[in-house]
Amino acid sequence: MQYRTLGRTGVEVSIVSFGAIKLPRITQEESTAALNRALDLGVNFVDTARGYRDSETKIGIALQKRRDDYILATKTPTRDAAGAMENLEASLKELRTDVIDLWQLHSVSDPDSFEKVMAPGGAAEALVNAKEQGKVRHIGVTSHRSHEAMRRAITCGLFETIMLCYNALDSEAVEPEILPLAKKHNVGVIVMKALSGGALSTPPEEGSEGPLRPDPIVVGSLRYVVSNDAVTTVIPGIERVAEIEDDAAVGDAPLPMTEAEKDALLRRIGGLRRDFRYGQVCLCCGYCQPCPEGVLVPEILRAADMYQRYPKRVKYMGVEAYQAIEVGPEHCEQCGECEEQCPAGLPVREKLKEVAALFAKAD
Repeated sequence: MQYRTLGRTGVEVSIVSFGAIKLPRITQEESTAALNRALDLGVNFVDTARGYRDSETKIGIALQKRRDDYILATKTPTRDAAGAMENLEASLKELRTDVIDLWQLHSVSDPDSFEKVMAPGGAAEALVNAKEQGKVRHIGVTSHRSHEAMRRAITCGLFETIMLCYNALDSEAVEPEILPLAKKHNVGVIVMKALSGGALSTPPEEGSEGPLRPDPIVVGSLRYVVSNDAVTTVIPGIERVAEIEDDAAVGDAPLPMTEAEKDALLRRIGGLRRDFRYGQVCLCCGYCQPCPEGVLVPEILRAADMYQRYPKRVKYMGVEAYQAIEVGPEHCEQCGECEEQCPAGLPVREKLKEVAALFAKAD
């Protein structure tokens, strides 16, 4: 297993960690087996949350005799200080510990939420107070989609870590600015959704004698994420011992991935013909580029996906992304070169027409 320093916490964490969001789906016995196997394989970071039903309880029972062997992270969704402190006391009890290594504000994913938690009496006060009281060692924040919220969380100087979405298909556009900004400010980056909710995996039938082990798409997708040196660790959700064994294999893999390996991974993913996160089909791989007319196909389809799939309050991001595209779908000359190159076999020309019609009616 390889380890990296989690920002200015100074804590060394395994590059692949244990995401406990799926523990409510399985029994205590299965949870205990998976968690202990993870620790045995060198995985030393376990992430959960108050909102993950009985996940904290299962971790507390499974690892009560191994508390010194791992770094424990949990989250509070509450926006006010009093409610957050109530959450913390509940977490400490269920996790059977006296201290949380990393306590995070959960899903601060728009500017209004950021203002609320940072205001007097907001949940950020609880994080600071809990750290001063010795109930937590380090504090962080998680965020989806909103670059403004991420930017403010990274630069405000309070948070030691940020958790965000990033994977081979859908980076939520964090690569150009957000990840370098976190690295600049020495904020540890914890990546969620690296396997696109489990979609980035090989179907069992592709293995001639059962499932492929370790799963090449799983390992490749996790390697893709941790190949970015701004990322500290990735936390795929775990249900079974076999999954953590696949995931932990990344700890022995050479980093970073070569461009040839990334190319092979994306082509293998394209061959799955699946809908991935937010339902998009375009892999945003760029194989359709360059277009003879300069049409920016991945950006166009990505903007449409944002507008169609994102919650109503952030649909505007899709419109803004579309409006920022310099060469839009109206410039397509229907030559079909893009379709010849697309590993997912998409009817690109037809989709470009659909996108143009979509945004012609967009608010």
